[in-house]
Amino acid sequence: MQRKTTGFNWLREDKLKVFDALLFNGAFLLVIWALWLFDQAEPAVRLNQYGTRPRSLEGLFGIISTPFLHGSFDHIKGNTLSFFTLSSFLIFFYREIAFRILGWLYVCSGILLWVIAQGGNHIGASGVIYGLAAFLFVSGVVRRDPRLLRVSLAVAFLYGSIIWWVLPIEPGISWEGHLSGVIVGAILALVYRNKGPKRRQYRWEEEEEDEEQELLDQEEHPAGEADEDHHHHQRPFYGSGWKSDHTGLS
Repeated sequence: MQRKTTGFNWLREDKLKVFDALLFNGAFLLVIWALWLFDQAEPAVRLNQYGTRPRSLEGLFGIISTPFLHGSFDHIKGNTLSFFTLSSFLIFFYREIAFRILGWLYVCSGILLWVIAQGGNHIGASGVIYGLAAFLFVSGVVRRDPRLLRVSLAVAFLYGSIIWWVLPIEPGISWEGHLSGVIVGAILALVYRNKGPKRRQYRWEEEEEDEEQELLDQEEHPAGEADEDHHHHQRPFYGSGWKSDHTGLS
């Protein structure tokens, strides 16, 4: 039997989702901004040297560090808004599996970048951001849930143009990082398509289901048949025994 959720419970759950999104995104963005400001204040440290260097042992550390490192103010500013928006979508609409998705995106997109990139030193959270966009879009399409499909459409409307940056169209842009994120995000959407959020059933849908069930019951047991069965059981028995007794009295 499907559990019916009241509007009050939905409101409470939504508040928890908003809190989780603000807490996680605030913590992540605080870290990346603190590292960027520190790097600007202490240029001799050169934190950006610890990015992903493809297929090299010293570049393996970049799998962990790359999403936290940014090269310029415009770079970190653009990633801040995109990450906050997409990660908030993920946590709000896919709260049950959100942090597993983020963890897999973080690790697997970094590993794939380390494998397929064509040299250089790759930094920035763009791989995770592209993975979030791919997951949200593909997941909403493959699930039979109008609410999640609307999330897919919102992602396509807001970020559809970024798909061009998975191609090597501008020097200095880590298109391999973008491509890694898209591949991993799409795969995760398919792997987790039957896990996580379930389709909400609203009150008007529940009322329609009750009405449909009543109609089915009426079709299986029409009113005429029910009345006839009722009269059949209530009718007195006028069998041969009664006739025999009547004849004897006369």
